[in-house]
Amino acid sequence: MSRAAQLLWDDRMTGYDFGTWHPMKPVRLRLTFDLVRAFGLDTGEALRVLAPAAATDHELALVHSPEYIAAVRRAGEDPSAADPARGLGTDDTPAFKNMHDVSALIAGASLAAADAVWQGDAPHAVNFAGGLHHAMPGAAAGFCVYNDPALAIARLLERGAERVVYVDVDVHHGDGVQAAFWNDPRVLTISLHESPRFLFPGTGFPDETGGPDAEGTAVNVALPPGIADANWLRAFDAIVPPLVEAFRPQAMVSQHGADTHIEDPLAHLALTIDGQRQAAVALHDLAHRFCDGRWIATGGGGYAATDVVPRIWTHLVAEAAHTPIDPESELPFEWREQVRIMTGETAPHRMTDGRTPDFRPFSAGYDPGDRLDQAVLATRRAVFPAHGIDPLFDL
Repeated sequence: MSRAAQLLWDDRMTGYDFGTWHPMKPVRLRLTFDLVRAFGLDTGEALRVLAPAAATDHELALVHSPEYIAAVRRAGEDPSAADPARGLGTDDTPAFKNMHDVSALIAGASLAAADAVWQGDAPHAVNFAGGLHHAMPGAAAGFCVYNDPALAIARLLERGAERVVYVDVDVHHGDGVQAAFWNDPRVLTISLHESPRFLFPGTGFPDETGGPDAEGTAVNVALPPGIADANWLRAFDAIVPPLVEAFRPQAMVSQHGADTHIEDPLAHLALTIDGQRQAAVALHDLAHRFCDGRWIATGGGGYAATDVVPRIWTHLVAEAAHTPIDPESELPFEWREQVRIMTGETAPHRMTDGRTPDFRPFSAGYDPGDRLDQAVLATRRAVFPAHGIDPLFDL
């Protein structure tokens, strides 16, 4: 196996552009890649930057229906021909020129990441342009056209993987990935997200636990609004490591939406860059402990496009390359000037928000009257027994 992690990138990915008014701004991708370069991550031996091929229709059909793929292609050729019944041309997911081509390119990057990791060409692979976890087999949704994390999982299964874990730390429920593998016992989907009582897509309650042939393989942690690093990390620690250990996956796919950050304009959690970074470190550790290191990491949401997204996804790339960036590192002056010129905004100065996240493990005891602990207990009670874990005493 090559010791170098892979970063799948093509400048054309910035063509995933719903318009200047839309919150999913392509500048967040451009600034992330340029920050990766500004730190020199692309020139060392620990990381290889590779341009992926676009997914073919046959590959997209691992998850999506042929009719839907054809509808996306038509919408990309003529946005006025978009099909709102299939989620195309809506306020959330407007049609745009070349929609199919750029969406297939992003999907192809996650497929290439899965191939590289499964075949031993790289220990880890990152596609921060991906993470489009809301797309359904036959419809676009929530800014997402093709569901690249689901495609990466499907490719791993096609290549021979018998057990794959998907961990989604976006503030929104990973509903499209859950739907794709709802009744597949080979895939464990874990989503930690703000409660669907308050946020799109309105799904992801603890009692959503999988189909009749896959009970306990859909795991949902519905977090109360307002929680910050310590409580978020406490919930992660109480749910994710014990389930991954029990499931014993052969590969991990993770989605790293940056919209859990306190500055994100579309949601109501209060994490910092430092808490988000700690989540990436924890997932990296789990991949080595239980998946022989096989880890495919994608991006996702995140709408604080200059202050937050480039920093956390650059941390993610550096972590995957085993060359973590000291949080106290200053952001390169040239990159900060680029932010000013491109956006008119003032860039942050350091790779940290100045926090040192710590949390009290669930194993040290819980408070049944606490909102966070109630959410954790609801999830543990819903799915832990299916994995042979006592929800109260196996802490």
